[in-house]
Amino acid sequence: MEDQIPTTSAEASGKTNPSAGTGDDSVLGRLIVERGLASDKEVRECLAQKQRLQAEQDSAATTLGDLLIRNGILTQRQLERIRLLLEEARPSQQIPGYVILEKLGAGAMAAVYKARQVSLDRVVAVKVLPKKYTHNAEFVARFYAEGRAAAKLNHPNIVQAIDVGQAGEYHYFVMEYVKGHTVFDVISSGKRYSEAKALNLVIQIATALEHAHKAGFIHRDVKPKNIMITDAGEAKLADMGLARAVSDREAAEQEQGKAYGTPYYISPEQIRGELNVDFRTDIYSLGATFYHMVTGQVPFDGPNPSAVMHKHLKSEVVPPDRINPSLSTGTCEIIEVCLAKDRNKRYNTTTDLLEDLQAVARGEPPVQARKKFDLSSLTALEQGTAAVPVMLGGGPSSAQEAGPFYTQPLFFVALAGWLAAAVLLLILLLR
Repeated sequence: MEDQIPTTSAEASGKTNPSAGTGDDSVLGRLIVERGLASDKEVRECLAQKQRLQAEQDSAATTLGDLLIRNGILTQRQLERIRLLLEEARPSQQIPGYVILEKLGAGAMAAVYKARQVSLDRVVAVKVLPKKYTHNAEFVARFYAEGRAAAKLNHPNIVQAIDVGQAGEYHYFVMEYVKGHTVFDVISSGKRYSEAKALNLVIQIATALEHAHKAGFIHRDVKPKNIMITDAGEAKLADMGLARAVSDREAAEQEQGKAYGTPYYISPEQIRGELNVDFRTDIYSLGATFYHMVTGQVPFDGPNPSAVMHKHLKSEVVPPDRINPSLSTGTCEIIEVCLAKDRNKRYNTTTDLLEDLQAVARGEPPVQARKKFDLSSLTALEQGTAAVPVMLGGGPSSAQEAGPFYTQPLFFVALAGWLAAAVLLLILLLR
């Protein structure tokens, strides 16, 4: 857990902080006292000294930090560390109606804080755009687009949006606080999910995606880090930072030719920066996530992001049951259909995927996936290629692995041809 950003009960109640000054000095003084780096008396004396110097128009040392160093109370290094905390604490002073409790984490695009919403007395999560991006129109627009996208989706398996706005120099997005962990937390510790547990969680996320897709949105960054699990075992899809309405042609054209997503889970069409990316990109990413959950390995790995993405485009995935032999055939078929490089060979709808996931969870075969395999086999026959069906994505290729030969579509095609030839021969003999 990151260092806590203190917010005292006195602040919350509106009482005066004993070491209060003005602006940043007030927060800086509080942080120094609470961390035992100086006494309240020492901070007060420096603040009083600062006021005298300002009155005398002495600009040599007019900040509280400078005076604390000059008087031998703090070292330069201690002050630098406290100033880092001060930078983190600023949102708690700037966003009205919310009291920051602690920092939950930070990425390249935003920092996330645990906070209390004063009006409703509830705990929420507040995502804050870093100060360095506040004047970047593209980053600001994307930040608000995330808030708008999340606000249009109301589903128990999607992290709920509460508010979005600007306070001073800060852009913020308030959302439901999820107490628990992420799928990434589990698999990064060297563990892998049991098939039953993984199916349960993937079904919940597929349900969330079905809702988003029907509402016209694609997530575009489905991955273990964006799947949160509550203490009660409920899965929630988070981070709509790359979400986009399928109908938003202008955004699609602006992003054409650029790869948006996370290399380990990104779809081939996202890598190519195609214009008409649709819901099937989320199906691919969910399939990659499912693969990682049950095998403990990502579908493709490499020394750098470029190498990984090249494999998504060109390499065949190792069938999941070769890594984890305990997996059922049904689960492997679902994963391999999701990971088809040609999106036309993936599921036709998210509803079809959900239907197969629920069927396998009940111990039944994935009907929709097997339709895809059958169509692949018939296409191969028309092209005069292999006479044995090959699983999509590099799955089983032998008749034994694919099932008994007399259950395969090609067997019936061959049988019909043989019978037709036999009838023709009999007619010729009787003439």
